[in-house]
Amino acid sequence: MTKQHANWSPYDNNGGTCVAIAGADYCVIAADTRMSTGYNILTRDYSKISQLADKSIMASSGFQADVRALQKVLSARHLIYQHQHNKQMSCPAMAQLLSNTLYYKRFFPYYAFNVLGGLDSEGKGCVFTYDAVGSYERVGYSSQGSGSTLITPFLDNQLKSPSPLLLPAKDSVTPLSEAEAIDLVKTCFASATERDIYTGDKLEIVVLNASGLRREHMELRKD
Repeated sequence: MTKQHANWSPYDNNGGTCVAIAGADYCVIAADTRMSTGYNILTRDYSKISQLADKSIMASSGFQADVRALQKVLSARHLIYQHQHNKQMSCPAMAQLLSNTLYYKRFFPYYAFNVLGGLDSEGKGCVFTYDAVGSYERVGYSSQGSGSTLITPFLDNQLKSPSPLLLPAKDSVTPLSEAEAIDLVKTCFASATERDIYTGDKLEIVVLNASGLRREHMELRKD
């Protein structure tokens, strides 16, 4: 009798795509609302965007059970921070906390691919992009998830972020106005939805600026 190997995995990939763009005084974070497994759509209306603090928004793709567990840990750690310091965590501080939280679980990682967007202490837009084990970088724009291989080259072409190796260091924020950035994000998702079966149904856009936070929605392909 041949030996049977267990084919069970603790992880799944529920697909979906996230994009974030930082501007001079705003940040746009967007994600689609489709959650899939294999060729099955589990739900067409699942938000991948989570507000961690007043000026920090996280969008996550990957395994949504791990994403939810990660959001709970970050929420608890932020509450402790608020009690100890009597203030909200800044976006760069939240970025470091997220990195530490992911790295702490590096031997059994959260299967979550995150982009963190918000405003820094000067009111400038900031975007931080991550891998599953906490390596992160501050960038002007980023994309994660199943459609990121389609969207990232398009953003590179449109926004041409300066190399981090240039001296003196160039500002990583994008030159677009807020309305232009929102239009660009909509174009990204409209084209990615045509080619990626895990991206679709509806686009959720969160815009963060000095006057606060607002949400927009756009319908995407449902097939």
